[in-house]
Amino acid sequence: MNLLGKEVLIIGLGISGLSTIKALNNLGANISVMDSKNEEDLKDILTNIQDISIKKYFGTNIIDLNKVDLIVKSPGVPPNAEIIQKARKNNIEIITDIELAFRLSPTEKIITITGTNGKTTTTTLVGEILKRAKFNTYIVGNIGVGILQEIVKSKPEDVFVVEASSFQLEDIKQFRPKVSLILNISPDHLDWHGSYENYINAKKNIFKNQGENDYIILNYDDKIIRNFKKEISANIIWFSLLQKLSRGIYLDGEDIIINDGIRENQLMSITDIRILGKHNLENILGSIGICYAMGIDSEIIKQGIEDFKGVEHRLEYVTEKKGICFYNDSKGTNPEASIKAIEAISTPIILIAGGYDKGVSFENFIKSFENKVKSLILLGETKEQIKNTAIEYGFQNYYLVDNMDEAVGLGYKLGRKGDSVLLSPACASWGMYKNFEERGKEFKKAVYRLKED
Repeated sequence: MNLLGKEVLIIGLGISGLSTIKALNNLGANISVMDSKNEEDLKDILTNIQDISIKKYFGTNIIDLNKVDLIVKSPGVPPNAEIIQKARKNNIEIITDIELAFRLSPTEKIITITGTNGKTTTTTLVGEILKRAKFNTYIVGNIGVGILQEIVKSKPEDVFVVEASSFQLEDIKQFRPKVSLILNISPDHLDWHGSYENYINAKKNIFKNQGENDYIILNYDDKIIRNFKKEISANIIWFSLLQKLSRGIYLDGEDIIINDGIRENQLMSITDIRILGKHNLENILGSIGICYAMGIDSEIIKQGIEDFKGVEHRLEYVTEKKGICFYNDSKGTNPEASIKAIEAISTPIILIAGGYDKGVSFENFIKSFENKVKSLILLGETKEQIKNTAIEYGFQNYYLVDNMDEAVGLGYKLGRKGDSVLLSPACASWGMYKNFEERGKEFKKAVYRLKED
Protein backbone atom coordinates (compact mmCIF):
# COMPACT_ATOMS: atom_id res chain seq x y z
CA MET A 1 0.00 0.00 0.00
CA ASN A 2 1.67 3.21 -1.18
CA LEU A 3 0.79 6.20 1.01
CA LEU A 4 3.58 8.53 -0.16
CA GLY A 5 2.07 11.98 -0.59
CA LYS A 6 -1.46 10.78 0.25
CA GLU A 7 -3.74 12.95 2.39
CA VAL A 8 -4.65 10.87 5.45
CA LEU A 9 -6.97 12.07 8.21
CA ILE A 10 -6.65 10.46 11.64
CA ILE A 11 -9.74 10.82 13.83
CA GLY A 12 -8.99 10.39 17.52
CA LEU A 13 -5.61 10.96 19.15
CA GLY A 14 -5.41 8.02 21.54
CA ILE A 15 -3.03 5.03 21.65
CA SER A 16 -3.98 3.85 18.17
CA GLY A 17 -3.92 7.39 16.77
CA LEU A 18 -0.45 8.03 18.13
CA SER A 19 1.03 4.87 16.60
CA THR A 20 -0.79 5.61 13.33
CA ILE A 21 0.79 9.06 13.10
CA LYS A 22 4.28 7.64 13.63
CA ALA A 23 3.75 4.93 11.02
CA LEU A 24 2.26 7.27 8.41
CA ASN A 25 5.07 9.75 8.91
CA ASN A 26 7.60 7.03 8.08
CA LEU A 27 5.59 6.22 4.95
CA GLY A 28 5.61 9.81 3.70
CA ALA A 29 1.89 10.56 4.05
CA ASN A 30 0.50 14.04 4.63
CA ILE A 31 -1.17 13.79 8.03
CA SER A 32 -4.15 15.62 9.49
CA VAL A 33 -5.47 14.86 12.97
CA MET A 34 -8.93 15.55 14.38
CA ASP A 35 -9.97 15.15 18.01
CA SER A 36 -12.92 16.45 20.03
CA LYS A 37 -10.52 17.50 22.81
CA ASN A 38 -8.69 20.82 22.63
CA GLU A 39 -4.93 21.16 22.23
CA GLU A 40 -4.38 21.92 25.93
CA ASP A 41 -6.04 18.62 26.92
CA LEU A 42 -3.86 16.76 24.40
CA LYS A 43 -0.54 18.40 25.25
CA ASP A 44 0.92 15.33 26.98
CA ILE A 45 0.18 13.11 23.95
CA LEU A 46 1.45 15.75 21.52
CA THR A 47 4.89 15.78 23.15
CA ASN A 48 5.37 12.28 21.68
CA ILE A 49 4.98 13.58 18.12
CA GLN A 50 6.31 17.14 18.42
CA ASP A 51 8.86 16.54 15.64
CA ILE A 52 6.22 15.31 13.17
CA SER A 53 4.45 17.77 10.89
CA ILE A 54 0.66 17.41 11.22
CA LYS A 55 -2.39 19.57 10.54
CA LYS A 56 -4.42 19.89 13.74
CA TYR A 57 -8.19 20.04 14.03
CA PHE A 58 -8.79 19.97 17.77
CA GLY A 59 -12.00 20.79 19.60
CA THR A 60 -13.96 20.79 16.34
CA ASN A 61 -15.64 18.46 13.87
CA ILE A 62 -15.45 20.95 11.00
CA ILE A 63 -12.96 19.97 8.32
CA ASP A 64 -12.82 20.07 4.52
CA LEU A 65 -12.85 16.45 3.35
CA ASN A 66 -12.50 17.20 -0.36
CA LYS A 67 -8.78 16.43 -0.48
CA VAL A 68 -8.76 13.52 1.99
CA ASP A 69 -7.73 10.17 0.43
CA LEU A 70 -8.12 7.94 3.52
CA ILE A 71 -9.48 8.15 7.06
CA VAL A 72 -8.01 6.10 9.90
CA LYS A 73 -10.35 6.42 12.84
CA SER A 74 -9.84 5.63 16.47
CA PRO A 75 -11.74 2.46 17.41
CA GLY A 76 -13.82 4.45 19.90
CA VAL A 77 -15.29 6.84 17.32
CA PRO A 78 -18.88 5.61 16.77
CA PRO A 79 -20.18 4.83 13.27
CA ASN A 80 -22.92 7.46 13.60
CA ALA A 81 -20.48 10.31 14.29
CA GLU A 82 -21.16 13.30 12.05
CA ILE A 83 -17.69 13.32 10.48
CA ILE A 84 -17.95 9.58 9.66
CA GLN A 85 -21.34 9.99 8.01
CA LYS A 86 -20.03 12.95 5.99
CA ALA A 87 -16.98 10.95 4.87
CA ARG A 88 -19.16 8.05 3.72
CA LYS A 89 -21.25 10.42 1.61
CA ASN A 90 -17.99 11.62 0.02
CA ASN A 91 -16.98 7.97 -0.69
CA ILE A 92 -13.83 8.27 1.43
CA GLU A 93 -12.51 4.93 2.70
CA ILE A 94 -12.67 4.63 6.49
CA ILE A 95 -10.58 2.03 8.32
CA THR A 96 -9.08 1.41 11.76
CA ASP A 97 -5.45 0.84 12.69
CA ILE A 98 -5.54 -2.96 12.51
CA GLU A 99 -6.82 -2.84 8.91
CA LEU A 100 -4.07 -0.43 7.88
CA ALA A 101 -1.50 -2.54 9.74
CA PHE A 102 -2.56 -5.66 7.84
CA ARG A 103 -2.21 -3.89 4.50
CA LEU A 104 1.29 -2.72 5.40
CA SER A 105 2.46 -5.87 7.17
CA PRO A 106 5.47 -7.87 5.92
CA THR A 107 4.40 -10.84 8.08
CA GLU A 108 1.44 -13.17 7.71
CA LYS A 109 1.85 -14.47 11.26
CA ILE A 110 -0.96 -12.44 12.80
CA ILE A 111 -2.92 -13.94 15.70
CA THR A 112 -6.07 -12.07 16.67
CA ILE A 113 -8.11 -12.50 19.85
CA THR A 114 -11.57 -11.13 20.52
CA GLY A 115 -14.55 -11.78 22.78
CA THR A 116 -16.63 -9.82 25.24
CA ASN A 117 -14.45 -10.84 28.19
CA GLY A 118 -11.00 -12.29 28.75
CA LYS A 119 -9.21 -10.75 25.75
CA THR A 120 -6.31 -9.12 27.59
CA THR A 121 -5.57 -12.09 29.86
CA THR A 122 -5.63 -14.45 26.87
CA THR A 123 -3.56 -12.15 24.65
CA THR A 124 -0.94 -11.77 27.38
CA LEU A 125 -0.78 -15.51 28.07
CA VAL A 126 -0.48 -16.41 24.37
CA GLY A 127 2.27 -13.83 23.94
CA GLU A 128 4.25 -15.22 26.87
CA ILE A 129 3.97 -18.81 25.60
CA LEU A 130 5.07 -17.76 22.09
CA LYS A 131 8.09 -15.96 23.52
CA ARG A 132 8.93 -19.05 25.56
CA ALA A 133 8.78 -21.00 22.27
CA LYS A 134 11.40 -18.56 20.85
CA PHE A 135 9.07 -16.71 18.46
CA ASN A 136 9.92 -13.04 18.00
CA THR A 137 6.59 -11.88 19.38
CA TYR A 138 4.79 -8.54 19.61
CA ILE A 139 1.72 -8.12 21.87
CA VAL A 140 -0.36 -5.27 20.47
CA GLY A 141 -3.82 -3.87 19.75
CA ASN A 142 -6.47 -3.03 22.31
CA ILE A 143 -4.06 -4.18 25.03
CA GLY A 144 -2.33 -0.78 25.09
CA VAL A 145 0.30 -0.78 22.31
CA GLY A 146 -0.75 0.41 18.87
CA ILE A 147 -0.12 -2.29 16.27
CA LEU A 148 1.12 0.12 13.59
CA GLN A 149 3.96 1.28 15.82
CA GLU A 150 5.57 -2.16 15.56
CA ILE A 151 4.29 -3.81 12.38
CA VAL A 152 5.77 -1.29 9.92
CA LYS A 153 9.28 -2.22 11.08
CA SER A 154 8.68 -5.96 11.47
CA LYS A 155 10.10 -8.90 9.54
CA PRO A 156 8.30 -11.79 7.78
CA GLU A 157 9.19 -14.22 10.59
CA ASP A 158 7.76 -12.00 13.36
CA VAL A 159 4.53 -12.96 15.15
CA PHE A 160 1.89 -10.43 16.21
CA VAL A 161 -0.66 -11.24 18.90
CA VAL A 162 -3.47 -8.72 18.53
CA GLU A 163 -6.20 -8.01 21.06
CA ALA A 164 -9.10 -6.77 18.93
CA SER A 165 -12.20 -5.02 20.22
CA SER A 166 -15.56 -4.96 18.46
CA PHE A 167 -14.80 -1.30 17.68
CA GLN A 168 -11.68 -2.27 15.73
CA LEU A 169 -13.34 -5.17 13.94
CA GLU A 170 -16.31 -3.05 12.87
CA ASP A 171 -14.44 -1.41 9.99
CA ILE A 172 -12.14 -4.13 8.63
CA LYS A 173 -12.13 -4.82 4.91
CA GLN A 174 -9.12 -7.04 4.06
CA PHE A 175 -7.79 -7.90 7.53
CA ARG A 176 -7.10 -11.64 7.76
CA PRO A 177 -5.43 -13.24 10.77
CA LYS A 178 -3.56 -16.52 10.36
CA VAL A 179 -5.07 -17.68 13.65
CA SER A 180 -8.10 -16.13 15.34
CA LEU A 181 -9.98 -16.75 18.58
CA ILE A 182 -13.46 -15.79 19.77
CA LEU A 183 -13.65 -16.42 23.51
CA ASN A 184 -17.28 -15.58 24.26
CA ILE A 185 -20.07 -13.18 23.31
CA SER A 186 -22.53 -11.41 25.60
CA PRO A 187 -24.23 -7.98 25.37
CA ASP A 188 -21.75 -5.09 25.54
CA HIS A 189 -21.22 -1.67 23.94
CA LEU A 190 -24.82 -1.64 22.71
CA ASP A 191 -24.82 2.16 23.01
CA TRP A 192 -22.01 2.25 20.42
CA HIS A 193 -23.12 -0.52 18.04
CA GLY A 194 -26.82 0.28 18.20
CA SER A 195 -27.96 -3.31 18.73
CA TYR A 196 -26.81 -6.72 19.96
CA GLU A 197 -26.98 -8.03 16.40
CA ASN A 198 -24.59 -5.30 15.20
CA TYR A 199 -22.21 -6.13 18.04
CA ILE A 200 -22.21 -9.83 17.14
CA ASN A 201 -21.65 -9.03 13.46
CA ALA A 202 -18.63 -6.92 14.36
CA LYS A 203 -17.13 -9.86 16.26
CA LYS A 204 -17.79 -12.16 13.29
CA ASN A 205 -15.65 -9.93 11.08
CA ILE A 206 -12.59 -11.55 12.66
CA PHE A 207 -13.05 -14.61 10.43
CA LYS A 208 -14.75 -13.15 7.36
CA ASN A 209 -11.53 -13.10 5.27
CA GLN A 210 -9.99 -16.29 6.66
CA GLY A 211 -9.57 -19.28 4.33
CA GLU A 212 -8.74 -22.97 4.33
CA ASN A 213 -5.10 -22.40 5.34
CA ASP A 214 -6.08 -20.40 8.44
CA TYR A 215 -7.32 -21.42 11.89
CA ILE A 216 -10.03 -20.18 14.20
CA ILE A 217 -10.45 -21.26 17.82
CA LEU A 218 -14.04 -21.18 19.08
CA ASN A 219 -15.85 -21.67 22.39
CA TYR A 220 -18.17 -24.66 21.95
CA ASP A 221 -20.04 -23.78 25.15
CA ASP A 222 -21.22 -20.45 23.74
CA LYS A 223 -24.37 -21.13 21.70
CA ILE A 224 -24.05 -17.93 19.67
CA ILE A 225 -20.48 -18.79 18.67
CA ARG A 226 -21.37 -22.42 17.93
CA ASN A 227 -23.82 -21.22 15.28
CA PHE A 228 -21.03 -19.44 13.38
CA LYS A 229 -19.76 -22.76 12.02
CA LYS A 230 -21.62 -22.61 8.70
CA GLU A 231 -20.17 -19.14 7.96
CA ILE A 232 -16.52 -20.10 8.50
CA SER A 233 -14.02 -21.20 5.84
CA ALA A 234 -11.04 -21.56 8.20
CA ASN A 235 -10.10 -24.73 10.13
CA ILE A 236 -12.03 -24.75 13.41
CA ILE A 237 -10.52 -25.83 16.72
CA TRP A 238 -13.23 -26.08 19.39
CA PHE A 239 -12.69 -25.80 23.13
CA SER A 240 -15.10 -26.58 25.95
CA LEU A 241 -15.32 -26.54 29.74
CA LEU A 242 -18.51 -28.60 29.66
CA GLN A 243 -18.28 -31.16 26.85
CA LYS A 244 -15.86 -33.96 25.98
CA LEU A 245 -15.20 -33.20 22.32
CA SER A 246 -14.48 -35.77 19.62
CA ARG A 247 -11.86 -33.29 18.42
CA GLY A 248 -10.66 -30.24 20.32
CA ILE A 249 -9.57 -29.07 23.77
CA TYR A 250 -11.66 -29.75 26.87
CA LEU A 251 -11.79 -30.56 30.57
CA ASP A 252 -12.07 -34.13 31.84
CA GLY A 253 -12.44 -33.77 35.59
CA GLU A 254 -9.39 -31.76 36.60
CA ASP A 255 -7.40 -32.64 33.47
CA ILE A 256 -7.03 -30.52 30.35
CA ILE A 257 -7.23 -32.78 27.30
CA ILE A 258 -6.16 -32.15 23.70
CA ASN A 259 -7.97 -34.53 21.34
CA ASP A 260 -6.59 -34.50 17.80
CA GLY A 261 -9.35 -36.77 16.55
CA ILE A 262 -7.20 -39.90 16.92
CA ARG A 263 -6.07 -39.90 20.53
CA GLU A 264 -6.60 -37.99 23.77
CA ASN A 265 -3.51 -36.34 25.24
CA GLN A 266 -3.51 -35.08 28.83
CA LEU A 267 -1.78 -31.68 28.83
CA MET A 268 -1.94 -30.73 32.51
CA SER A 269 -4.11 -30.54 35.62
CA ILE A 270 -6.08 -27.40 36.45
CA THR A 271 -4.68 -27.66 40.00
CA ASP A 272 -1.39 -26.36 38.55
CA ILE A 273 -2.99 -23.10 37.34
CA ARG A 274 -2.35 -19.96 39.40
CA ILE A 275 -5.13 -17.63 38.21
CA LEU A 276 -8.61 -17.79 39.76
CA GLY A 277 -11.95 -18.53 38.17
CA LYS A 278 -13.85 -20.63 35.69
CA HIS A 279 -13.63 -17.79 33.19
CA ASN A 280 -9.85 -17.99 33.30
CA LEU A 281 -10.06 -21.69 32.46
CA GLU A 282 -11.97 -20.57 29.37
CA ASN A 283 -9.15 -18.13 28.57
CA ILE A 284 -6.55 -20.86 29.06
CA LEU A 285 -8.31 -23.39 26.80
CA GLY A 286 -8.59 -20.73 24.09
CA SER A 287 -4.89 -19.95 24.48
CA ILE A 288 -4.02 -23.64 24.16
CA GLY A 289 -6.00 -23.75 20.92
CA ILE A 290 -3.93 -20.92 19.45
CA CYS A 291 -0.64 -22.48 20.55
CA TYR A 292 -1.73 -25.86 19.16
CA ALA A 293 -2.52 -24.21 15.80
CA MET A 294 0.94 -22.59 15.88
CA GLY A 295 2.60 -25.98 16.41
CA ILE A 296 4.06 -25.22 19.83
CA ASP A 297 5.33 -28.17 21.88
CA SER A 298 2.93 -29.31 24.61
CA GLU A 299 5.54 -29.04 27.36
CA ILE A 300 6.24 -25.39 26.50
CA ILE A 301 2.48 -24.65 26.57
CA LYS A 302 2.16 -26.38 29.95
CA GLN A 303 5.12 -24.51 31.47
CA GLY A 304 3.84 -21.17 30.17
CA ILE A 305 0.42 -21.71 31.76
CA GLU A 306 1.88 -22.93 35.07
CA ASP A 307 4.07 -19.81 35.36
CA PHE A 308 1.35 -17.30 34.37
CA LYS A 309 0.29 -15.04 37.25
CA GLY A 310 -2.46 -13.08 35.48
CA VAL A 311 -2.85 -9.44 34.48
CA GLU A 312 -3.28 -6.29 36.55
CA HIS A 313 -6.93 -5.23 37.11
CA ARG A 314 -8.26 -8.71 36.25
CA LEU A 315 -9.22 -10.38 39.54
CA GLU A 316 -5.91 -9.10 40.90
CA TYR A 317 -5.20 -9.94 44.53
CA VAL A 318 -4.22 -6.68 46.25
CA THR A 319 -3.66 -7.41 49.95
CA GLU A 320 -5.23 -8.68 53.16
CA LYS A 321 -6.17 -6.51 56.13
CA LYS A 322 -7.57 -7.97 59.37
CA GLY A 323 -8.35 -11.20 57.56
CA ILE A 324 -10.26 -9.40 54.76
CA CYS A 325 -8.93 -9.96 51.22
CA PHE A 326 -9.11 -7.19 48.62
CA TYR A 327 -9.40 -7.93 44.90
CA ASN A 328 -9.10 -5.48 42.02
CA ASP A 329 -11.24 -6.47 39.04
CA SER A 330 -11.57 -3.00 37.51
CA LYS A 331 -11.56 -4.60 34.06
CA GLY A 332 -15.02 -5.95 34.92
CA THR A 333 -16.56 -3.34 32.63
CA ASN A 334 -19.79 -5.22 31.88
CA PRO A 335 -22.19 -7.38 33.92
CA GLU A 336 -21.01 -10.68 32.40
CA ALA A 337 -17.38 -10.00 33.38
CA SER A 338 -18.39 -9.14 36.94
CA ILE A 339 -20.57 -12.24 37.21
CA LYS A 340 -17.49 -14.33 36.39
CA ALA A 341 -15.48 -12.52 39.06
CA ILE A 342 -18.19 -13.20 41.64
CA GLU A 343 -18.22 -16.88 40.64
CA ALA A 344 -14.43 -17.09 40.99
CA ILE A 345 -14.30 -16.00 44.65
CA SER A 346 -15.34 -18.63 47.17
CA THR A 347 -15.59 -16.39 50.28
CA PRO A 348 -18.44 -13.97 51.20
CA ILE A 349 -18.15 -10.80 49.08
CA ILE A 350 -18.58 -7.09 49.72
CA LEU A 351 -18.95 -5.89 46.15
CA ILE A 352 -18.09 -2.41 44.84
CA ALA A 353 -19.84 -1.71 41.52
CA GLY A 354 -21.20 1.03 39.26
CA GLY A 355 -19.87 3.46 36.68
CA TYR A 356 -20.70 4.60 33.15
CA ASP A 357 -24.02 3.54 31.62
CA LYS A 358 -23.44 1.47 28.44
CA GLY A 359 -27.14 0.68 28.03
CA VAL A 360 -27.07 -2.89 29.36
CA SER A 361 -29.32 -4.70 31.85
CA PHE A 362 -28.13 -5.56 35.37
CA GLU A 363 -30.73 -8.29 36.02
CA ASN A 364 -28.38 -11.26 35.60
CA PHE A 365 -25.71 -9.40 37.54
CA ILE A 366 -27.99 -9.10 40.59
CA LYS A 367 -29.28 -12.66 40.15
CA SER A 368 -25.69 -13.95 40.33
CA PHE A 369 -25.33 -12.70 43.93
CA GLU A 370 -27.28 -15.63 45.45
CA ASN A 371 -25.73 -16.13 48.89
CA LYS A 372 -22.24 -14.95 47.90
CA VAL A 373 -22.59 -11.14 47.87
CA LYS A 374 -23.43 -9.99 51.39
CA SER A 375 -23.20 -6.22 50.71
CA LEU A 376 -23.31 -4.07 47.56
CA ILE A 377 -21.60 -0.66 47.45
CA LEU A 378 -22.55 1.48 44.47
CA LEU A 379 -20.98 4.55 42.89
CA GLY A 380 -21.02 6.33 39.54
CA GLU A 381 -23.69 7.10 36.94
CA THR A 382 -25.41 3.70 37.18
CA LYS A 383 -25.69 3.45 40.97
CA GLU A 384 -29.43 4.27 41.04
CA GLN A 385 -30.16 1.89 38.15
CA ILE A 386 -28.29 -0.98 39.82
CA LYS A 387 -29.92 -0.17 43.17
CA ASN A 388 -33.40 -0.31 41.61
CA THR A 389 -32.60 -3.64 39.94
CA ALA A 390 -31.33 -4.98 43.29
CA ILE A 391 -34.58 -3.93 45.00
CA GLU A 392 -36.61 -5.53 42.21
CA TYR A 393 -34.91 -8.87 42.86
CA GLY A 394 -35.10 -8.65 46.63
CA PHE A 395 -31.51 -7.62 47.44
CA GLN A 396 -31.73 -4.91 50.12
CA ASN A 397 -28.22 -4.67 51.56
CA TYR A 398 -26.93 -1.88 49.31
CA TYR A 399 -25.12 1.40 49.97
CA LEU A 400 -24.64 4.45 47.75
CA VAL A 401 -21.35 6.37 47.88
CA ASP A 402 -19.74 9.23 45.97
CA ASN A 403 -16.14 8.12 45.44
CA MET A 404 -13.68 5.24 45.65
CA ASP A 405 -12.20 6.21 49.02
CA GLU A 406 -15.66 6.15 50.55
CA ALA A 407 -16.46 2.81 48.87
CA VAL A 408 -13.26 1.11 50.06
CA GLY A 409 -13.61 2.52 53.58
CA LEU A 410 -17.18 1.29 53.84
CA GLY A 411 -16.24 -2.11 52.41
CA TYR A 412 -13.56 -2.49 55.07
CA LYS A 413 -16.00 -1.46 57.80
CA LEU A 414 -18.63 -3.95 56.61
CA GLY A 415 -16.14 -6.80 56.16
CA ARG A 416 -15.34 -9.54 58.64
CA LYS A 417 -12.43 -11.97 58.81
CA GLY A 418 -12.75 -14.40 55.91
CA ASP A 419 -14.63 -11.94 53.66
CA SER A 420 -13.44 -10.45 50.36
CA VAL A 421 -13.88 -6.86 49.20
CA LEU A 422 -14.16 -7.03 45.42
CA LEU A 423 -14.07 -4.11 42.99
CA SER A 424 -15.84 -5.43 39.89
CA PRO A 425 -17.94 -2.54 38.60
CA ALA A 426 -19.98 -4.22 35.79
CA CYS A 427 -19.66 -0.83 34.07
CA ALA A 428 -17.12 1.22 32.16
CA SER A 429 -15.02 3.77 34.04
CA TRP A 430 -15.83 6.82 31.91
CA GLY A 431 -17.28 9.80 33.72
CA MET A 432 -15.32 9.16 36.93
CA TYR A 433 -12.03 7.92 35.44
CA LYS A 434 -10.38 8.13 32.04
CA ASN A 435 -10.00 4.33 31.88
CA PHE A 436 -10.34 1.14 33.91
CA GLU A 437 -6.60 1.20 34.72
CA GLU A 438 -6.91 4.52 36.52
CA ARG A 439 -9.96 3.22 38.41
CA GLY A 440 -8.11 0.07 39.47
CA LYS A 441 -5.07 2.01 40.63
CA GLU A 442 -7.30 4.36 42.65
CA PHE A 443 -8.92 1.34 44.30
CA LYS A 444 -5.54 -0.10 45.24
CA LYS A 445 -4.33 3.24 46.62
CA ALA A 446 -7.48 3.48 48.74
CA VAL A 447 -6.93 -0.06 50.04
CA TYR A 448 -3.33 0.65 50.99
CA ARG A 449 -4.41 3.82 52.81
CA LEU A 450 -6.67 1.82 55.15
CA LYS A 451 -5.52 1.69 58.75
CA GLU A 452 -5.80 -1.57 60.72
CA ASP A 453 -7.00 -0.04 63.99
